[in-house]
Amino acid sequence: MKRRFAAFVYTALLAGAITAPVSAQADLEAAALLREGDMKKLIIREDPKATPNVAYQLADGAGEQTLEAYRGKHILLNFWATWCAPCRKEMPQLSELQAEFGGDSFEVVTIATGRNSPAGIQKFFDEIGVDNLPRHQDPKQALASQMGIFGLPITVLIDPEGNEVARLRGDADWASDSAKAIIAAVIGAGG
Repeated sequence: MKRRFAAFVYTALLAGAITAPVSAQADLEAAALLREGDMKKLIIREDPKATPNVAYQLADGAGEQTLEAYRGKHILLNFWATWCAPCRKEMPQLSELQAEFGGDSFEVVTIATGRNSPAGIQKFFDEIGVDNLPRHQDPKQALASQMGIFGLPITVLIDPEGNEVARLRGDADWASDSAKAIIAAVIGAGG
């Protein structure tokens, strides 16, 4: 029954049949009701927490930036590593989520934390057929440490104001109906 409800809500949100709640907190409360399967591990914060202004490396040595670069849109920030088997499993699902929802109001951002060479990251993405996600790095784990990332993968949902609003430890099926319904509920209002 929950699965049918989540599929209904997801479809209705995409079709525009359901108007979005009036506040970001209401969006999160609606999203919380859609958690099933792996998404039950998604912990929604009652008190959004500002993300740190710590630089990470852009793909292929193109410089540095902070999460401030994504201000104004929801981001699903995934911390991962090339040696992480669960990361290999979920990365194509994150890619599917980006393909479906990525745009002006939402983006999946991936950051390889710890020792991950640019060549190793590219090989990882090539092997799993992912070409629509960033290959950013946090080699000294500065951002990961400031955000309390211990263990991989960990995925953090950040609101357009730069606040952490939800977190999921471990891998999850980000291409599931539940995951898509949650993302649709959260970004539905902002479009």
